[in-house]
Amino acid sequence: MVEERRRHTRYPLVLAVNWPGAAAGKDHTEDLSASGLFIRTDRAFATGERVAVELSFPGLLERLRLTVQVVRRREAGPSGPRGIGVAIAGESPEEALRLEALARAAADAGGSGRKYRVLLVEDNALVATMYASALRRLSAREGMGGMQVETVANGDEALLRLAAEPRVDLVITDVYMPVMDGLKLLEHIRQDPRLAGMPVIVISSGGSDEDARAAELGAQFFLRKPVKYQDIVATVRTLLTAAGKTDLRALLGPAGPSAGG
Repeated sequence: MVEERRRHTRYPLVLAVNWPGAAAGKDHTEDLSASGLFIRTDRAFATGERVAVELSFPGLLERLRLTVQVVRRREAGPSGPRGIGVAIAGESPEEALRLEALARAAADAGGSGRKYRVLLVEDNALVATMYASALRRLSAREGMGGMQVETVANGDEALLRLAAEPRVDLVITDVYMPVMDGLKLLEHIRQDPRLAGMPVIVISSGGSDEDARAAELGAQFFLRKPVKYQDIVATVRTLLTAAGKTDLRALLGPAGPSAGG
């Protein structure tokens, strides 16, 4: 990966990772370039192994399937959680073009002037205020000064807000909350045809049992604390840029209700 990193700039993008034929999990990308990416995963892979992988961001990027080869492994430590570095290994040139399109969107992403509305669901008022402030600050720094962050204290309040106007573009929810927890909220969202395709990021410090329960209830994007919010903002900015450019949209495909499902 050293040579690959020298040739291609790497961009922090948080995309959901699915391994075709395997059980759903909490894996996601850490960054990517025009020729490879780093995936945070506890799954066991051997260096040199070729594997199919699907990348998505629910509501913003439909599943993008790639064939990759493991070029390095990282054990959990000061440099980050356990994961693998992979390079494009598919025979189809279209796969390389699609990954390059994502990298190009990350490089070109800037302020589009679009108002982007985030609903933050968190019962701890102090934590919610800190998260909302961080999101607003980071969105301005990432060229998304139009981002508006609203906060509610539980899933019940979130459903009331999601039924109102203006439409919310992204939901970030904690799991453990009174009245209605984050997983029950997600279940309601996925069952509502009007909201089924909405991007939802579930954040928790729970264990593997919670991961399994989240998958059963339709969790398509599950991140462990602590989460780098700047990476989430950068990802949303990149995918909005791709959605606004015809050439990138033609390569990546339009997002729909089944995206990331």
